Amino acid sequence: MGRVAGVTAAETRERLLRAAAEVFAARGYDGTRVADIAAAAGVSNGAMYAHFGSKAELLTAALRAHGRRLLADLFAADPDRSITELLLVIGRGLPRRRDPGRHLIVEALVAARRDREVAGPARAYVGERADWLAELVRAGQADGELDSAVSPDALAHLCLLLAMGSALITPELHGVDDAEWTALLTRLATALAPAAETAAETAAEKADTAVSRGAPQ
Repeated sequence: MGRVAGVTAAETRERLLRAAAEVFAARGYDGTRVADIAAAAGVSNGAMYAHFGSKAELLTAALRAHGRRLLADLFAADPDRSITELLLVIGRGLPRRRDPGRHLIVEALVAARRDREVAGPARAYVGERADWLAELVRAGQADGELDSAVSPDALAHLCLLLAMGSALITPELHGVDDAEWTALLTRLATALAPAAETAAETAAEKADTAVSRGAPQ
């Protein structure tokens, strides 16, 4: 069984990434063989190695691909959503997400403690997610949605802890009422909003900037 007829290299890679997410979720990193993933994707071991050099490389690639798909879906659902609303949407979904991809980060973090080949890429991935979240916070601060006194890095770290913790504490282990969880997140978001006078100052600054930009030279 080699490359599937009529399937491009990009499509084969995507099939491998999706198969990896499902097999790692079902069997764990240590319990998964390369042959298991190749079989689930419907390709040969050789075809798999043409795209990925090792099981560790496939794990981290699947993790990144899952993260990109999740973010793309969120932005596609509502491109005009505010930063605060985006963070709330992500947060509301944490307790009830059941897709195989959520288990990838758990497998990566556990494997990273024992496998040096996984440790570096896993650390890099977590760093990328933290940087992306911190940039979201900075964008929210620039738009006057979030208090400028809040540390973007600290808030990004909190978001990472919530996301990764939710992958470990599944609804089967401990559930939470959706309405209560949403109410708590909304209160947190309100606490992170700028004070009324700060928001007014930001709005005034934006208005002044708009006027100055529109003024004749």
